[in-house]
Amino acid sequence: MIRLLKKRRNKDSQNTFGDLKNDSFDFEQIKKYFGKKDHSNSFQLLSDKTCNDLDFEELFMFVDRTESRIGQQFLYGKLRSIPYRKEDNSKNEWLIQKLSEDLDFRLFVRKQLKKLNNQDAYYITSIFQEDHVKPPKWFFVTRLLSFANILSLLLLFVTVDMVFVIGIVFIINLIIHYWNKRNLYQYLNSIPQLLRLNKIAKELFNNNRLKDINPDLLKSISILEKVKRRMSFFNIEAKFQGDFEAVFWGIMELFKILFLIEPIILFGVLKQLDSKRKQIETIFQFVGYIDSSLSIASLRKGTGSFCLPTIIETKKTINALEVYHPLIPECIKNSIEVKKKSILLTGSNMSGKTSFIRTIAINAITGQTLNTCFADQFSMPRMSISSAIRISDDLLNDKSYYFEEVLTIKEMIDKSNNEIPNLFLLDEIFKGTNTIERISAGKAVLSALTKNENIVFVSTHDIELADLLKDEFDLFHFSEKVDHKTVDFDYKLKEGKLKNRNAIRILQINDYPEKIINEAIEISKKLDEITVGNILQIP
Repeated sequence: MIRLLKKRRNKDSQNTFGDLKNDSFDFEQIKKYFGKKDHSNSFQLLSDKTCNDLDFEELFMFVDRTESRIGQQFLYGKLRSIPYRKEDNSKNEWLIQKLSEDLDFRLFVRKQLKKLNNQDAYYITSIFQEDHVKPPKWFFVTRLLSFANILSLLLLFVTVDMVFVIGIVFIINLIIHYWNKRNLYQYLNSIPQLLRLNKIAKELFNNNRLKDINPDLLKSISILEKVKRRMSFFNIEAKFQGDFEAVFWGIMELFKILFLIEPIILFGVLKQLDSKRKQIETIFQFVGYIDSSLSIASLRKGTGSFCLPTIIETKKTINALEVYHPLIPECIKNSIEVKKKSILLTGSNMSGKTSFIRTIAINAITGQTLNTCFADQFSMPRMSISSAIRISDDLLNDKSYYFEEVLTIKEMIDKSNNEIPNLFLLDEIFKGTNTIERISAGKAVLSALTKNENIVFVSTHDIELADLLKDEFDLFHFSEKVDHKTVDFDYKLKEGKLKNRNAIRILQINDYPEKIINEAIEISKKLDEITVGNILQIP
């Protein structure tokens, strides 16, 4: 018994439960299910812009510990779609816990899911999300031609003249047969995998621990079973493409041409599958849900520290204790408490401002979608997430950096007036324009964004902006230590605005000419006096 248990544990260890995937990621296929899914029940879909700002694909590659392609597609959609209501976490957490603790149960689930790891499994979604190939208006002729050949073969025993009829019909059938090959090839990847999905879903459902996920799943499985015999033809056809001997393949090809078996079966199956989209998606979601739960269990095992977030009713409140960015090795942890105000961060380049903003955003996403945060404690209300962090010129559409930023922030302003709470993330607002207008526009925009139930996290180099917003924003900063020849960052969040400026000092330790340094210092002092005087005059 002990030897058997050790053998099982070694097997699970070889399966790398808890480790990062050593696999390539085909995001074009991974995104397919999310891209065409009905999202009407979602609280928010993360935009492409926000995903780009937060390095979403890298985050997904870190989070994804699924075993199947179905689970991978399902998990991508789950991570990118914030639900309206808190999902039934008691049921989900129960499954995650069992997969974490029960070795035999986990091995059974992983064994079944691995059978759907073939790249072809990506194409299952096309069966229930995309339009099927439709038969042409003349397609009724195929059955007549098939029947004609059967009848001609029978009459051949009566008169040899039927050879000419068979020959003429064969030529017509040959044309139709190879016309249909293009249609058939579209489904040689997906339909055999659908058969496998149905079989594996049935195996998983037979485990009593998984029946509560969808007690009515057998109805969908049994409906799909009715098409099983016809769909099995695609399994045989797929094998003909590679495994069978050429002679045997040739004989079968001749037989299929004579009776137009391929087009008749193909369009018959597609017609039946077209009416069973809902059942197919139900089975897909059942397997995807199990695999995504397994992935979360594996993620938590392989993560240094994590917590289950608390989704609270209190608006404009975030409490993050020892929170960190999961993609930064040995990331420095920080804590912050947001109460009724937004957050403005000051600090020099590379001090940690932008990484901290991304840290809050990523934890807000994984907390609401995966019920997992990379922190000792994390609480927040359900919030929509928008960002303006990584902005670039759109040269193809003749848009400058500043214009792109203007459009992005305008979308935030529009969202800020909605009734739902928003989390807005901005890095160096309006840095595409001059100092005076940047500070003026920045102050006005940030004051507007932080109204209602919205929380803003914004970084800036403009200390003047911190002075203008001190009543609406809590001020924090990151700083560095500059000695004779080095610059050291501790990446620790500190209260208040940044008081020390080290940009000119960094020029000095890098051996800039003394004349340049002295002139820069003098100009800096004069600009400080002018700026402070202007700010004091603002009502």
